[in-house]
This record gives sequence, C-alpha cells and structure tokens, in this order.
Amino acid sequence: MKNKKTYELVLSALFTAIIVIMAFTPLGYIPLVVINATIIHIPVILGALFLGPKKGAFLGFVFGLTSFINNTFKAATASAFVFSPVLAADIVGISGVFRSMYICFVPRILVGIVPYFVYLLIRNLLKKEQKAWRIGINAAAAVILFFSVRAFISNIIEGENALIATLSGAACALVLFVILTVNTGKKGSTSIALAYAGLAGAFTNTLFVMSGIFILYRDAYANALGIAGDTVIDVIMGVVSFNGIVEAVVAAILVSGIGMALSHVRPIKGMKD
Repeated sequence: MKNKKTYELVLSALFTAIIVIMAFTPLGYIPLVVINATIIHIPVILGALFLGPKKGAFLGFVFGLTSFINNTFKAATASAFVFSPVLAADIVGISGVFRSMYICFVPRILVGIVPYFVYLLIRNLLKKEQKAWRIGINAAAAVILFFSVRAFISNIIEGENALIATLSGAACALVLFVILTVNTGKKGSTSIALAYAGLAGAFTNTLFVMSGIFILYRDAYANALGIAGDTVIDVIMGVVSFNGIVEAVVAAILVSGIGMALSHVRPIKGMKD
C-alpha cells in the first residue's frame, strides 16, 4: 500500500511537471498547418485515467492555474481577460473575478474527471457481447473523424471545393470504421475506450470554455475582438466546429497511443480486465 501511494505521488508530480512545462513553452502545441492544436490537456486526461478522478481534478486545477498565470502576466490576446480574474476585474468589475475563475478553472478541473468515467463506460460497453454496441461506438468515432477531416481540409482550401473536403472526410471515416470493426480484440477495445476518453477530455475543455465565454462575456468578448455582439455565437461555433474537433481528434490519438504504452507499466485506475 505504501509503495502504491508513493508511486501515485511520483506519477502525480510527473504529470504536474509536464503540464507546467507544456504551458510555458511551445511544447504545449502541435502545429497543424492552419492551427496550433493545444495538447496541454493530454497529461490531465492521462492523469485522470491512471490516477483516478480526484488526482485528475487536481491536475486540471494545475492546468487552469497555468492558464491564469499566462493570461494575467502575458496577456498575449485581447480576450485574455476571460481567463484572468485580475484583468476581468478591471474590464467588467468585481463580477469578472468570479466569471473568469469559472472559465479558467472549472472546465479544466472537469477535464481531469470526465475522461475517467467515459473510459469506464466505453470499455464496459465494448466488453459486452452485443455487436450493436460495438457498431454504434465505431460509427460514432467515424462520424467524428468525418467532420474533423472535412473541417480541416475546408480551412486549408478555403472552401474552394467543398466536395473534396466531404469526400476526404468520408474516405477517412470509412477506413476508420473498418479498422475499428476488425480490431475487436481485448487490446482493441482498450485502445478505443482510451481514444474516446481523449475525445471527451478535449471536448469538455472546448465546450465548457466557449459556452462560458458566450454566457458570461458575450458583449465584453465582442468588444475585445472588435465584432458585433450578435456575431459572437458565429465565432464561438467556428472555434468549436474546427479547433475543437481537430484538437479532440489529436487528443484521441495521443491518449490512445500513450495510454496503451503506459498500461503495460500500470493498469488504468478502477479497471480490472
């Protein structure tokens, strides 16, 4: 028991160090031609899976703290105040402290909780004998990849040929569906569940942050970007439908690959195969 606690403490410290390094260096981003995909949430998701939701929530808090520090002292963008209670207080008053505290910390803490339960859910569903569950889960993954590839290619070719983007997305989705359907073994089920945990973690961050901005800061956010208030929803939906999906797919790939490697050293928390 003592060795287990020591191991978990060391692993928590390692994940914490990785989050801090990624947050304050370019290592926290992967350049993908048209965007830099954020991957700072990857160690938070992995921490949730291998250490449990309590320690995952702590790692999420660390993620939020690095965001608070970066946006308060660097303020690289005009909208940095949404993640900084200090800057928000100057712009919208004392209520901004609580609004920005929510946006900065709550979504990131949830990133350390949600993936753990998504993994358990998908893993248990895939262990059932019903083929319908497997087909449904595989189809959902294919649909997500379809929208991701289509959005990515559409941005590269700037909408000149939507058919190319749609066909490319459909082709990638079909290939993924076939691979997932064929790969039905025990290891395959674990890998798929890890991928969904990665998707869930990334989407949790994007959806809660962007919805928080819209609900709590719509007018202030519009002023910061120099746009009309009624167009904020278009900007937010653009971020969710492109950046959010691309980052979620990247998270799925990384969490699945790294998670499978780590599972040979340490089993995923709460799961006995």
